[in-house]
Amino acid sequence: MSASNPPAATASRKTDWMGDAMQRRIARRYAAERRFKFFGLAAVAISSLFLAFLLVVMVGNGAKGFITTEATLTVDLPAATGSISPDQLTGPRLSATMASIDVRRIFDQAVQAQYGKDGARYFATTAWTALRDQLIDNPNLVMGKTRFWLPTSSDIDRAAKDRSTPEAEADYAVLTQKGDVRQSFNMQFLTGSDGTDPARVGIWGALKGSLITMVVTLFLAFPVGVLAAVYLEEYAPKNRFTDLIEVSINNLAAVPSIIFGLLGLAVFLQFLSMPRSAALVGGLTLALMTMPVIVIAARNAIKAVPPSIREAAMGVGASPVQVVFHHVLPLAIPGIMTGTIIGMARALGETAPLLMIGMRAFTTTPPDGLTDPATVLPVQIFLWSDEVNRGFVEKTSAAIIVLLVFLLSMNAIAVYLRNRFETRW
Repeated sequence: MSASNPPAATASRKTDWMGDAMQRRIARRYAAERRFKFFGLAAVAISSLFLAFLLVVMVGNGAKGFITTEATLTVDLPAATGSISPDQLTGPRLSATMASIDVRRIFDQAVQAQYGKDGARYFATTAWTALRDQLIDNPNLVMGKTRFWLPTSSDIDRAAKDRSTPEAEADYAVLTQKGDVRQSFNMQFLTGSDGTDPARVGIWGALKGSLITMVVTLFLAFPVGVLAAVYLEEYAPKNRFTDLIEVSINNLAAVPSIIFGLLGLAVFLQFLSMPRSAALVGGLTLALMTMPVIVIAARNAIKAVPPSIREAAMGVGASPVQVVFHHVLPLAIPGIMTGTIIGMARALGETAPLLMIGMRAFTTTPPDGLTDPATVLPVQIFLWSDEVNRGFVEKTSAAIIVLLVFLLSMNAIAVYLRNRFETRW
């Protein structure tokens, strides 16, 4: 019996050793999986923290740009303008009556009467234009003595929101003690255009320019890009020429954006003599930049449609064109829309190519058409960030918030359309 036990004991020990080794390997495998999950969650947490920090900083700084500080100014318009009858404020005589009123002189006299010789320091340099706009909106105000709320100087506005110069903080304290100052929502920022005074600048001009530019980009890049992808994927013969086209499209998608700006400058402005700073030229330039991204995404989406869809469509008698446009393309729409979202988001945030074609115009009125001088949100943000006046700092952050909201809105519409037309197989 003792002679037969050693082999059995050896086999038992070997089995135990193999079992222990297997358990150690399994434990190491589970530990590696736990580490992978930990690093993955840590990466997500760090990314979320950076994003949250970015949003908190931007919203914290930009929220002040949507608030304006105003000081009161009492104006005796009948004494300043003379006797104006109600008939002069109606019909065709209204424009002539308002044009005859020297608003700048009336403003200066009212400020000196209420705040003294140096009272102009309380108000923004363009505060008289706010008085003019209120008179235009309500001409009946010229019939009586009225109390107006007008924007304060940039220094006093910063003193009301955060910190400013000692002189501005003292002026703000004086206005607060008299009850002649208040803070309200800055509607001018959402309805106005660019200017030299941060108290009166607005983002609507740049926002409208971005909207027109994106419409031109979408209406050119989307159909051309999708049709090019359909041809290359469904109809183009496989030869060296099509291979060269595919390589060129892939390379164009990685070309720096400023190269497209140089192309737009050479072709659209110098060769075709299109108007400089026009939204049409900006849209054409961004369309050239966005088109390769849409072509690549559309080709991948079309290629992902199962061949059985094509075979079944042909089996019931559909023509090649019907197979593509009635069966393949509708199933590829979600992928095509994803590529379009990425391309348009990239185009919306571009600055370099638009600077090359001159879309940094100082426009005090929003563009009314495709050929009017215009600027876009990223360029406007760049221009304001380069201003010396510190009052533009909060306006820059507020403009970034508007740009993000515009981008999220555009992407939300695209995602809705993608889900709306999505077809599952």
